[in-house]
Amino acid sequence: MSYQQQIEQVLARIAELKKRWPAHTPRQSMVEELEELEEELERLQELAHSSENEK
Repeated sequence: MSYQQQIEQVLARIAELKKRWPAHTPRQSMVEELEELEEELERLQELAHSSENEK
């Protein structure tokens, strides 16, 4: 799977999580999941960018 495909998957997971996000006081597990997904997204974007520079 390409970095772009992985990025798209993570973005879809973030969007799905935000749809379930309550208006007030989200559960700690949801906050942690969002943080983990955002970190994964950043990591993948950096890897995709560095692999493009190698071409």
